[in-house]
Amino acid sequence: MINRRQMLQAVATATGSTWGASLLPQHLLAASPHPPGPGNTTPKRIVFFLQNQGFDPHTCIPDGMTSSGSLAKAKLPEPIQALEPYKERLHIINGLHGTHTSPTHSAFFGALGGYRGGDGVPPSAATIDYELSQRLPPTLLPHLCIGMDSMENMTAKPTIATLSASGPGQPIFMHSNPNHLYQMLFGGIATGDIRRQHEARSNVMGQIQRLAAAKGRALPETDQRRYDQFVQGFRDVNDLRLRLDAVADHLREFAPPVDDRYSQPRFETDWHDCLLELGIAALTSGITNTLTIGSGRGEIFGAWKGLGIEEQGHGLGHMDQPGNPIWIKIRQYNTRMLVRIMEALDSVPEGSGTMMDHTLIVYTSNNADKQHTDGANWPVMLLGNFDGAIKTGCFTQLDGRRPINALYTALLRIAGDDANRFNMSEQLARKFDDATGPLKEVLT
Repeated sequence: MINRRQMLQAVATATGSTWGASLLPQHLLAASPHPPGPGNTTPKRIVFFLQNQGFDPHTCIPDGMTSSGSLAKAKLPEPIQALEPYKERLHIINGLHGTHTSPTHSAFFGALGGYRGGDGVPPSAATIDYELSQRLPPTLLPHLCIGMDSMENMTAKPTIATLSASGPGQPIFMHSNPNHLYQMLFGGIATGDIRRQHEARSNVMGQIQRLAAAKGRALPETDQRRYDQFVQGFRDVNDLRLRLDAVADHLREFAPPVDDRYSQPRFETDWHDCLLELGIAALTSGITNTLTIGSGRGEIFGAWKGLGIEEQGHGLGHMDQPGNPIWIKIRQYNTRMLVRIMEALDSVPEGSGTMMDHTLIVYTSNNADKQHTDGANWPVMLLGNFDGAIKTGCFTQLDGRRPINALYTALLRIAGDDANRFNMSEQLARKFDDATGPLKEVLT
């Protein structure tokens, strides 16, 4: 009988030299109970959390702070008060811009891409979350995207692509149905209906891949290339399922419990919470090193009836955020989610510290500071220092002359990339950036 180690080695061989021996949990899975071997670096990870309808700076900048300085003696505003105990890990940035992304209702792919975006406009390049996922230590699923919305939208559109991309015209889908996502990540260890659905879907996907590959050989060469991409998509899904099943014993420790929120949610926030728990489990188990969360899924919709908020969708963007009890509730809900991520990562030992010591969380909006914005101010909060690479416990006020691309270049730098610009040509930089290289104000 083949044992677990032989199975892992077989999967590593089947998936090619890119994975090799690193597929073994102690090397590939960041939260392995085994210490890293000689020559292995500490795994790192990054989380992007984007709230739609804008991020008004008055909801995050402490009263009286008009210039850069320490947060030690400052009191955080009510909307982000949940972060008060974590001020030493917080860096608030005000004064970046994204005018070149033309956000208006949303910059869509441009928010993380740092380029012109728009409703229905395909991505023109890879986004920063994907680029970072390719530079961090390899994991089974390098990049996971989850999207939170109204129950109607999450049910009707369980996947949607508006924020992340792996290249020009190559969007990455967000998962919005926690039942489907649980099947994908933990179906191999599930029981009951989820296990039966997982097995049925695995069989169907395998059959589709085989049939599609056979049928594609009869197509003309030009159509065959496009068809091969379609077949590759099924192959990637099936390979991921196999790899996850192969490390099921490891994943069992991290899989969240399945309860009535999955099958009988009272409010959309029940599903939001389930999605967050699955995202956290993917990080702590080491399935992924990059998590992107889209609250509102990068569009102009979204609902939070579970917080006692009846208003939803586009109308929320026409409300002033500072002092607004509705937006205070939404932002507080967001920051409690950020705290849940930090607490979960802090609970897992890693190296000489915890997983959170080697993690960075980036919180902002896909729509700069407000609805109907020109993108002249794009506030951002950073949590964590990414193994000491990011300054924390401070507020940075910029002059509005550096784009969000400069921050993204800084993130590439701390991930080991020496790039001086991210998705910005010299011609574009002459108009929208008054410096070259990363945003030095955030780097240690």
